[in-house]
Amino acid sequence: MGGASPPDGPQGPTDFGSANRGNEILAQPTTPVRPQPTPDPELAAPAEARPDGWRAALRDAVRDPAELCRLLGLEETLAGPLAERGAAAAAGFPLLAPRSYIDRMRPGDPNDPLLRQVLPLGEETDIVEGFAADPVGDSAAELTPGLLQKYEGRALLVTTGACAVHCRYCFRRHFPYGLAPKGVEAWRPALEAIAADDSIHEAILSGGDPLTLVDATLAELAARLAAIPHLKRLRIHTRLPIVLPERVTDAMLGWLTGSRLAPVVVLHANHANELAGAAVEAIVRLRSAGVLLLNQSVLLRGVNDTADAQAALCERLVEVGVTPYYLHQLDRVAGAAHFEVPVERGRAIVAELRRRLPGYLIPKYVQEIAGEPHKTVLT
Repeated sequence: MGGASPPDGPQGPTDFGSANRGNEILAQPTTPVRPQPTPDPELAAPAEARPDGWRAALRDAVRDPAELCRLLGLEETLAGPLAERGAAAAAGFPLLAPRSYIDRMRPGDPNDPLLRQVLPLGEETDIVEGFAADPVGDSAAELTPGLLQKYEGRALLVTTGACAVHCRYCFRRHFPYGLAPKGVEAWRPALEAIAADDSIHEAILSGGDPLTLVDATLAELAARLAAIPHLKRLRIHTRLPIVLPERVTDAMLGWLTGSRLAPVVVLHANHANELAGAAVEAIVRLRSAGVLLLNQSVLLRGVNDTADAQAALCERLVEVGVTPYYLHQLDRVAGAAHFEVPVERGRAIVAELRRRLPGYLIPKYVQEIAGEPHKTVLT
């Protein structure tokens, strides 16, 4: 795959006027893109061998719960009323799972920890007191459309509503992405707001998942951010290297590491089984390019709510070169109550990790509380 360098930046810190180079969004949570009905001869080669193989892999992702169950031999186990209630959940927040991620699931196991993260279940339709559409106060933290600032020194751009996987516990599953700006020119007010505040030293690209945008768009955005003198770091929050490792390409590494901004990538892996095969290769490529790699996970009932599961995840992360950064208490988003683990149980798990593991392998157990100036440490 051919490498690419970031485009030339603007002439000054507040000059955001160069042309938009593309803003293709590949899959919106409420309007999933369907696979192409006509076979593309270009897709005959393995996805990783094609320059845009990750886009083909995303187009080929599974969007039908029945197909997912068939692939895993779970047609009977997850049939009947369970499937009917799950269909209602999927109507509100569609299933989306790349096939390479599904390949890491255990066939015949309805409790597989990776499957539980993506399979729509009827519990999502339950109305549970205390669970809301905006559990972390995103709307109150919006400076300009699509630009959030909750913590001093950092600002977060909601770059897209698209993801490569729809995690059922997503705290932004109800976010009004339709109102957020799309494309570099539409981000001008956000970039100007960052440029006007010299206390901001770190720009965070989030979403959705920013890596679902094409590299030309991200290169343009990275160049404009690098032209703001007081910025020091560019942080990317992404799950794609884990669930769609084909996304880590020469072109992506070019814009990520090609500017003066120190690159930081915060990955999102919740279980050691996610860190296998091509996902590890993608992580190694990022690390070899000089990217600081951190991981944040969510404590999820039935997925990783044991000391054994957490210890295995932490050990595996460090083995592949990623620092365990945060273990989040579940954000209380509507539709995810069935994933919640009591805080006291979370504290007990972390206490057991301290007994088993060296300190540098143990993430901070935290909760995001709307309106607070920092994450709240729970242990």
